[in-house]
Amino acid sequence: MEPRLDYFGNALAGKVLRHINSAAMTLGGSTLPAATQELVKIRASQINGCGFCTDMHTKDAAHAGETAIRLNLVAAWREATVFTDAERAALELAEQGTRVADAAGGVTDEAWANAVKHYDEDQLVALMSLIAVINAYNRINIINRQPAGGYQPGQFG
Repeated sequence: MEPRLDYFGNALAGKVLRHINSAAMTLGGSTLPAATQELVKIRASQINGCGFCTDMHTKDAAHAGETAIRLNLVAAWREATVFTDAERAALELAEQGTRVADAAGGVTDEAWANAVKHYDEDQLVALMSLIAVINAYNRINIINRQPAGGYQPGQFG
């Protein structure tokens, strides 16, 4: 599959991506654990069917030391015993925040209350923002039919 256009080489897209990347880099400096950030990006990308982002974030997580068992079980996190309660709360928030059109009212009070048990206010802001940013990237890549499979860790900086 070929992308519909060279989005990443387009000057206007470059301006847009600088802003999105700036937000993403800010989140990388938060106290939200890096492993949790990658798990959330993977799960949202799986839900959205974004092969490019699923490929990228799975490889980045593995490169950072995440285990194959955990990476293979992200899609089935509810049944898996390899995730912490905090990670489960983040994954639930990511799912509900990604599937906002599927549920009346969006994120449930229960999912939010569970996240509040595990994360402080800055971490919650980072988590909410991360969910929004990865969903934006997913949509860009899906609309453009950005192919998956060729990403190498460190490719984009």
